[in-house]
Amino acid sequence: MGKDTILILDFGGQYCHLIARRVRENNVYSEVVPSDISANEIKALGKKTSIKGIILSGGPSSIYDKNAPKMDKAILRLGIPILGICYGHQLLADYVNGNVKRAKNKEYGIAIVNVKSRNMLSNLEDREEVWMSHGDTVLSMPKSFQILAHTNNCPIAAYSNSSLGIYGVQWHPEVVHTKHGNQILSNFIFNICKSHQNWKPTNLIQNYIKSIRDAAGDKKVIIAMSGGIDSSTAAVLAHMAIGKRLIAVFVDNGLMRLNEPRKIREIAKVLGLNLVVVNAKERFLENLRGVTDPERKRKIIGNEFIRVFEEHAKKINADYLLQGTIYPDRIESGYSKNSSVIKTHHNVGGLPKTMKFKGLIEPLKDLYKDEVRKIALQLGLPAELVYRQAFPGPGLAVRVMGSITKDKLEILRKADFIVTSEFEKTGASKGLWEYFAVYTDIKSTGVKGDQRAYGDVIAIRAVQSLEAMTANFAKVPYETLEHISTRITNEIPQVTRVVYDITNKPPSTIEWE
Repeated sequence: MGKDTILILDFGGQYCHLIARRVRENNVYSEVVPSDISANEIKALGKKTSIKGIILSGGPSSIYDKNAPKMDKAILRLGIPILGICYGHQLLADYVNGNVKRAKNKEYGIAIVNVKSRNMLSNLEDREEVWMSHGDTVLSMPKSFQILAHTNNCPIAAYSNSSLGIYGVQWHPEVVHTKHGNQILSNFIFNICKSHQNWKPTNLIQNYIKSIRDAAGDKKVIIAMSGGIDSSTAAVLAHMAIGKRLIAVFVDNGLMRLNEPRKIREIAKVLGLNLVVVNAKERFLENLRGVTDPERKRKIIGNEFIRVFEEHAKKINADYLLQGTIYPDRIESGYSKNSSVIKTHHNVGGLPKTMKFKGLIEPLKDLYKDEVRKIALQLGLPAELVYRQAFPGPGLAVRVMGSITKDKLEILRKADFIVTSEFEKTGASKGLWEYFAVYTDIKSTGVKGDQRAYGDVIAIRAVQSLEAMTANFAKVPYETLEHISTRITNEIPQVTRVVYDITNKPPSTIEWE
C-alpha cells in the first residue's frame, strides 16, 4: 500500500501547510489537497498510498459566507478519521447539525482552554495555553458528541465522536504559540489514525531530481540564483539532474546587501555552478523611481527579474526557468483560491502573466525552509550556507520604506552590515531566523557634537521562527542593542535615532513591507 499519509484539505488558512509540516515532523507523510476534492478522488489516492487520516485546515471565510469553501460530505462516510481545525472545526460541526454562530467576543491570539475530557486531548493539562483566531463559534453539538474543552468565550472549543471518527478543535495546534499543539496532533496521527512513522523529508531528494529531469527534458535551464539556501539547494538538485545544461544567473539589481555580488560568486564556486552575473542596477532603480506602495515594488521587481532572465535565456537558447520558491512564498501570495493575499512575493504573485519560457520549474515549492535545510545538509552543502539567514527576494526594496533612492540604500546597507556583524560577533544571532536593519523614511531630531541634528531613523528587526509563518521578536540583550545603536549613529552621519521592533508575527509580518 505504500507510506502512511495524512491528507490536509486546504480551506485557505495561512497555517494550512504548517499543519502538513507538523505531520511530517512526526515522520508521517502529509499531502495538501484542494478543499473541494471529492470522496472518489480520495479513494483513488488511497490506491497509491495508505490514507490514515484527513485534517481540515482553517481559513479566512465564515461558513455562512456566500462563496465559503465547502467539502464533499461523502468524505464523512469514507471511514477515515477527520480532524477539523478552526474553520474546519466549524464546518464539520455544521455538517453534523451543530450550531455555529457569530461570536459575541471574537478571540485572536493567546487564550486559555479548560480541558473537560481527554480523548484526543490526552496528556494535556486541565488548563492549556492555545492560539485562537476566529470570529465564529460552535455553540452546540448533537448529543452523540463529546465536548472536550471550552474557553470563557467559546463554549465548544473541542469536540469528538469516536464512532463517527469526527474531531474538532477551534484553536490552532499547528502553531508554536499553542503550548502542547504537537501533542494534540500526535494524538490524532498515532492514537486515532494509527499511522506509522515511515517517511523522512530527505526521502524526497531522488523524486526532486527526477521531476527536474522530466520537466527539463534535453533543454537548457536558467536558475534564478540569489545566494540563499532555497535557490542554492534548488541549484544543486538541478545540477545533479541535468548537469551542464543548467546556467545560474545572478541579477545584481542594486538592492542587495553589502558585498553580496562577491558572496554570490563564492557560493557558486563552492557549488560548482556555471554562474553569469548580470549588472542591472540602473534598470531596476529607474523602474522603482518614486514608487512607495510595497505591492507595486514587489510586482515591478518580479516583472523586471523575469525580463532579465528572458533576455539572457534568448542569448543561450534556454527554455526553462528554475526557482527556489518555497511554500511560505506561495501561501502569503494567496496562491490558493481560498487564501488571502498577505504580501505578493516577487517570485510568485510578482511574476508577469506572460513569460517567454516553455515552463517554470519549482522543485521546492511545497517545503518550508527548515525542510530545505535538512535536504541541503543531506546533499552536503556547507553549514555556513545552510544556516545563512534568509534574505527577501526583492532585497532592500522592502526594507526601505517609501520611495527608493541610491542614498537611502547606501545608508541602509551600512546599517544592516553593522547589525549583522554585531549579532554574529556577539552570538546574539544564535537560533534566530533573521536580524536586519530597516530604513524607516522617518526623520528625527538629535544632538551630534553639541549641535542639533535632524536625521534618519533606523529600525532593527530580529525574530525567532521555525518556518516563517509565525515568529517571535528576539529578546536581544540591551547591551548588544546599545552597542549597535552607538555604532550606527556614530558611523553613519545621516542617522540620529535607532529603534527596536518588538512585534510578533502575527500580527505583523517578518519584513516591514
